[in-house]
Amino acid sequence: MAAKADYYEVLGVARTAAGDEIKSAYRKMAIKYHPDKNPDDPTAEDKFKEAAEAYEVLSNADKRARYDRFGHQQGGGGGAPNMEDIFSQFGDIFGGGGGGFEGFFGGQRGGKRVRKGSNLRIKLKLDLEEVANGVEKKIKVKRYVACAPCGGTGAKNGTELKTCATCQGQGQVKRVVNTMLGQMVSSSTCPTCNGEGKTVTATCDVCKGEGRQLHEEVIPINIPAGVANDMQLSMNGKGNYPERGGVPGDLLIQIEEEPHEFLKRDGNNIMFEQYISFVDAALGANLEVPTIEGKVKIKVDPGTQPGKILRLRGKGIKDLNGYGRGDQLIHLNVWTPKAVSSEERDLLEKLRDSQNFVPHPGKNEKGFFEKVKEYFQ
Repeated sequence: MAAKADYYEVLGVARTAAGDEIKSAYRKMAIKYHPDKNPDDPTAEDKFKEAAEAYEVLSNADKRARYDRFGHQQGGGGGAPNMEDIFSQFGDIFGGGGGGFEGFFGGQRGGKRVRKGSNLRIKLKLDLEEVANGVEKKIKVKRYVACAPCGGTGAKNGTELKTCATCQGQGQVKRVVNTMLGQMVSSSTCPTCNGEGKTVTATCDVCKGEGRQLHEEVIPINIPAGVANDMQLSMNGKGNYPERGGVPGDLLIQIEEEPHEFLKRDGNNIMFEQYISFVDAALGANLEVPTIEGKVKIKVDPGTQPGKILRLRGKGIKDLNGYGRGDQLIHLNVWTPKAVSSEERDLLEKLRDSQNFVPHPGKNEKGFFEKVKEYFQ
C-alpha cells in the first residue's frame, strides 16, 4: 500500500498556512478535480477525495495539531471521507445554503441526507508496559443502537411510513442561488421530513418513534504500541446511532498514560535513575535494574564516574510507525551518605589523603555539558 501524501503538499500550502489560505486552496482543488468536470480522468475522483481528506484534518484545529505532531498516525482523521460527506461541506466552502449542489459541473448531486450519530468519547488508562508493546483492551460502553423491532426507522413494525409530500421522497428541496461560480441549483434539507424522504404514520411501540435504544456492550480495542499521552484514536461506527436512521458516529479514545513507579518515558526511550555507592563506583559491581520486560543485570565498571549513562539497546518503546524500538538509558548517580558512624569516619579520614582519592580528571574525562550533548546526539 502506497504511503499517504502529506496533507500540506496535497493542498499546496505551507505548514504555517492560515485557515483562510487552506480553505481557498481546497476550493481550487475541488474545482480542478471535480469528478463531473473530469469524466475521462479515472484519477480525478481519487484526487478530489484526497483533497477533501486533507481539508477535513487541516481545517480542524485539534486534528491539525495532532497531525502536525504524529502525522498520519494521529488518529483523528477517521480515514478518507465519502462523496456524500464531501458534498455536505460545499455549503460552507462555496457559500451555499447548507446542502449539496446539483449541476455543479453538469452532474446530478444531492439526494437524501445521510444523518450521522453523535460521537462517544472515553479516556483509556494504559500503563507503561501496555504503551510500549501495544495491547487489546475490552471496555464496556453504553451507546444508542438501532431499534430492532422497527429497524431504526421509528415507525411501527418498520412499515408505517409514507413518502414525504414536500420533497416527494427526495429528502431535499431545491432553490437557485447565485455564487461567484455562476448560477447554481442549491439543494437543502427538507424541513418537513428532515431529509429522511419519508414521514412516520404510526410510531414504534418499543422506541416510541426514536428509532434507537440505549444498549450496553463490550467493545474490544486494539491499541498499537507507541501511543502517547493525550493521543486520540477512533473506531468508526462505534458511536451513537442517530434518531430514525442513518449511520452511527465514532468512538473516540483518548489515551491516558499512567506514570511508572521507577521508569520514565522520553519519546521512545525509557529513562531510569540508578544510585550506586562510591564503593561500587570505585570497585565496580553487578546490579539488577527494572525494565518494561522485567529485571536485567548490568555491569558497573571499576572507576565509574557520577553521571555516566548506560544504554540497553532495544529495551525501550516500539515506534508507533513501525520504525524499530527505543532504548533504555540508565543514569548512574553516586550516592554520598549524609551521616556516617565514628568507625566509618575514621576509615574515610585515612583515605582522604590517599593519592587515588584526590581528584585529578584527565583530558578524556567528559564534563556535564559534554555528557548532555552526547546524550542528545
